[in-house]
Amino acid sequence: MAKLAAKVYGDALFELAVEHQMTDQLYEESGAVKKLLLGNENLNQVMAHPGINRQDKTEMMVKILDGRVSKEMVGFLRIILEKDRYSETKAMLDYFEARVKDYKKIGVVYISTPMKVKEIQKKQIEEKILATSPYETLECHYSVEPELMGGMVIRIKDRVVDSSLKTQLEHMSKDLLHLQLGNTLQVYHDAEKQQ
Repeated sequence: MAKLAAKVYGDALFELAVEHQMTDQLYEESGAVKKLLLGNENLNQVMAHPGINRQDKTEMMVKILDGRVSKEMVGFLRIILEKDRYSETKAMLDYFEARVKDYKKIGVVYISTPMKVKEIQKKQIEEKILATSPYETLECHYSVEPELMGGMVIRIKDRVVDSSLKTQLEHMSKDLLHLQLGNTLQVYHDAEKQQ
């Protein structure tokens, strides 16, 4: 249910942003709202408190954001509070930001390697991804995972390209196991025929 709400509200904010030609502005405001509102533990406790009515929560939020973000963003957050969905705000804004990145053809890529990648290698990897994807720019996140032993794992949305040595060894191990099992079954089958 939470994922559905994130999609519905995130899509609504995205459509508003496109319609009013505010994608860049609302994208920036989304990040600011997440830092300002969601990064404040005391405020989150107040917003989650069942003893404080929605109107008071909404007025408090409007005062905090007045002059810091657009009336469109304030209106969006007001609706979230009125619908008692404040706890899902981060997921909604994350979804909205992902929609904006898709719209602007920015690919979010997670690259895992067994050791730190040099800048020249990063450039080569990113050029290859750009050449084989619909994206015009990339937002790359690199991580070091020594257990990969060699190669790399690239994740873009739900697509994974795994050329790691670890995975190749796992595949080889499974193939050998199947080969051994097949040979064992064949020997057993041959022995039964001879009896």
